[in-house]
Amino acid sequence: MDAPVNQRVEIPGLDSFEVRLYLKRDDLLHPIISGNKLRKLKYNLQRAKKEKYTKLLTFGGAYSNHILAVACAGHEHGFETIGIIRGEELQNQWKDNPTLKRAFAYGMQLDFVSREEYREKNTKRFVEVLQTKYENPMILPEGGTNALAVKGCMEILTEEDASFDHVCCAVGTGGTISGVINASEQHHTVLGFPALKGDFLKADIATFVKRDNWNLISDYHFGGYGKVNEVLVNFINTFKKETDIPLDPVYTGKMMFGIVDLIQKGHFQKGSKILAIHTGGLQGNIGMNQRLKQRKMPLLEI
Repeated sequence: MDAPVNQRVEIPGLDSFEVRLYLKRDDLLHPIISGNKLRKLKYNLQRAKKEKYTKLLTFGGAYSNHILAVACAGHEHGFETIGIIRGEELQNQWKDNPTLKRAFAYGMQLDFVSREEYREKNTKRFVEVLQTKYENPMILPEGGTNALAVKGCMEILTEEDASFDHVCCAVGTGGTISGVINASEQHHTVLGFPALKGDFLKADIATFVKRDNWNLISDYHFGGYGKVNEVLVNFINTFKKETDIPLDPVYTGKMMFGIVDLIQKGHFQKGSKILAIHTGGLQGNIGMNQRLKQRKMPLLEI
């Protein structure tokens, strides 16, 4: 796995704040299993091979980056894959869903369950049913976050990144930022930008991390997970036009919006050097445009 490039981000109007902003292009690691998904799966796949599992089972919603990444990884590494998909109404609609359609093309078996049943996914009873039904698969959690995923995400930062003052990361289930925190230097300030509402993530992250040089900035979730408005879409499109870097609206778009806003508000000291992690997820932009079109909103430029 080649080390991703740290690309300088130059946005008109930010020069006067005298900070340097870079984006670590983890999205370029793999065309499908991009960014943090590749990191999270690395050691889980090694464990699956070592323990002679033949099947991988995981969970996700209709547009889940994780679902598609597991499907592709299974295809590449010789595992059968099963996706437990939230929303039984998708049973007859999935062929119109670009994420699920691609996952199926990689060989994933899709099992659609109701939202009520999906909420039971971590219970002993539900897990036992899945183990029996699918003949002892290796079960990966929703979003892929577990101890092995955190270990993989510790490899995002390299020796080269010691020169930065701040490291920024979008936050979903907390696995990626946990790895980044554990790999950070003591002088780093690690800032997480949650895509979800609520403070529960702090407790989740605290179970994995060994340092206290981090904080979550919860002002840029745009209403919650998967929620998008015209302001965010316009920001992402303008950002791509100015930098030639695509963002996704669920994670990296919100993070970069937050970073730029904080720079403009003087949050970072002059002379600061900021590294943001591009965690991929660009495959979801096609599905997001389907939803934006239905709502008669501006579309993401792909």
